[in-house]
Amino acid sequence: MTNAQLPVAEPKDVRRAITRLIRGDTKAFTTVLALNALAAAAGLVGPWLVGRIVDDVRAGDGVHAVDRLAVWILLCAVAQLLLARWARYVGHRFGERVLARVREEFVDRALALPAAVVERAGTGDLTARGTADVATVGTTLRDAGPELLINGAQALFLIGAVFVIDPLLGLCGLLGLVSTWVALRWYLRRARDGYLAEGAATSDVAEILAATASGARTVEALRLEKRRIAASRDALEVSRRTRMYTLFLRSVFFPSVDVSYLIPVVTVLLVGGVLHGQGTLSLGAVVTAALYLQRLSNPLDEILMRIEQLQSGGASFARVEGLAKAPRAVPADSPAPSGDRIDVTGVRYAYERGGEVLRGVDLTVRPGERLAVVGPSGAGKTTLSRLLAGVEAPTEGTVTVGGVPVVGLDPEQLRRQVVLVTQEHHVFLGTVRDNLLIAEPAATDEELWAALAAVGADDWVRELPHGLNTVLGEGGCRTDGSQAQQLALARVVLADPHTLILDEATALLDPTTARHTERALAAVLEGRTVIAIAHRLHTAHDADRVAVMEDGLLTELGTHDELVTGDGAYAALWRTWHGDVAPGGG
Repeated sequence: MTNAQLPVAEPKDVRRAITRLIRGDTKAFTTVLALNALAAAAGLVGPWLVGRIVDDVRAGDGVHAVDRLAVWILLCAVAQLLLARWARYVGHRFGERVLARVREEFVDRALALPAAVVERAGTGDLTARGTADVATVGTTLRDAGPELLINGAQALFLIGAVFVIDPLLGLCGLLGLVSTWVALRWYLRRARDGYLAEGAATSDVAEILAATASGARTVEALRLEKRRIAASRDALEVSRRTRMYTLFLRSVFFPSVDVSYLIPVVTVLLVGGVLHGQGTLSLGAVVTAALYLQRLSNPLDEILMRIEQLQSGGASFARVEGLAKAPRAVPADSPAPSGDRIDVTGVRYAYERGGEVLRGVDLTVRPGERLAVVGPSGAGKTTLSRLLAGVEAPTEGTVTVGGVPVVGLDPEQLRRQVVLVTQEHHVFLGTVRDNLLIAEPAATDEELWAALAAVGADDWVRELPHGLNTVLGEGGCRTDGSQAQQLALARVVLADPHTLILDEATALLDPTTARHTERALAAVLEGRTVIAIAHRLHTAHDADRVAVMEDGLLTELGTHDELVTGDGAYAALWRTWHGDVAPGGG
């Protein structure tokens, strides 16, 4: 289960969103309605002409009258077919345009989510919403929407036509549909919650699979296979139960509706027979009304099927639209920092389900300074780096850059001010060039090669079959962990921030490559602020100052030589590391 799933939109929010989407393409929507109305009107002519034929035959008219009316029935049927196909065509185009806007809004909202929100929710939930839920919304908009409009118009016209023939017959037809309404009410009261539960269960399955796949080596190393299999089975069982529940709803709903279709036809035939016997209604009118109600079963059946699809699509849309209610990154009109100095003042931080990680940290990082943050595992180094990068907001205190809170910067400003590079990395599906242009879309090939050279990646990229145009990832060239990390560092060079935070960013590189990469980066980022969270103390040796973290506190701060001479915690770490790595060295 995820720690904090992303929010789900309320029904009123979904309705507002649908209204907004329709207003975005009002012309097409109006055209669809008009074509549906014309198609429905054309469909009314056939049964009415059949009634005319019955009355004409009873009145003694010959074959010529029947043939003439039959031709009109054929023409009206063809007109209805053409209008309905035109309506579907326009409706599908409308649905695809609306779906495109839904996808664009989803991507914009997903990119605007604070990183901490995504991490707490889990990638599985966001992935399921962006794939399965968006696909369901697309099917609903493309298919269910136009079909519902077409069949809804036909149903309204058919019922209205029965009322025109005789109000009493129209009332009998409506009363006969009460059982359909009861079945629909029963279904709708349960369907939304059922489909939302099914969507949440699907997200949990996706989250567990993603976590297990990404942590496969850890699972194997710690022999957690049985636990992960058990967790997957539990999630799949929950998913199975939610799907069986929605299947149960459909298995009750549709048979009940099929039986209820016969009631209005039988009722109208009985009442119409009585009225015909009394001479108040012609036989042709009774036949026409019965045909109208008999034909009502087709659009009603389609409507109810689409309503069932709308429940699934509505639940998916509620999950997709729910991103609008998630915490947002700061808007683009946030104040600009005045300078590059970073100040950490009285910072405390505690995770939701854990103790306090930072317990009052004060630190000033001067522009252009190279600061190394060292300390034992669990001391709070990574948490401090996340606060410095604006990923998390402190529980107490402030973290500012140029006098502006880091968490108050909009994403574009933040990317130009501070960039956090961790051990986690990602190679996007596409070419080497595509992977690099993410950081700076306007970069030239010369700038791309310069960024690769800065991190020591230009040699292996030149050896690829097509250089910068080589496709990476699934179906292309595979990259190992160190190559992927070098690509990530090259993106940082292209992003050109004034402050770079390296949280074990070279951990996947071998010691020689890591030191070369760090020195190359240092040369490239000359004059910029570099904050390195590291266990390899050669990074601290090369830094302007070293900050030592212990148990959530900043216990020492000074140059390498000052701290070694001070014979404190850093000196002990240095002697231990220095002795293990290169005894007798300097």
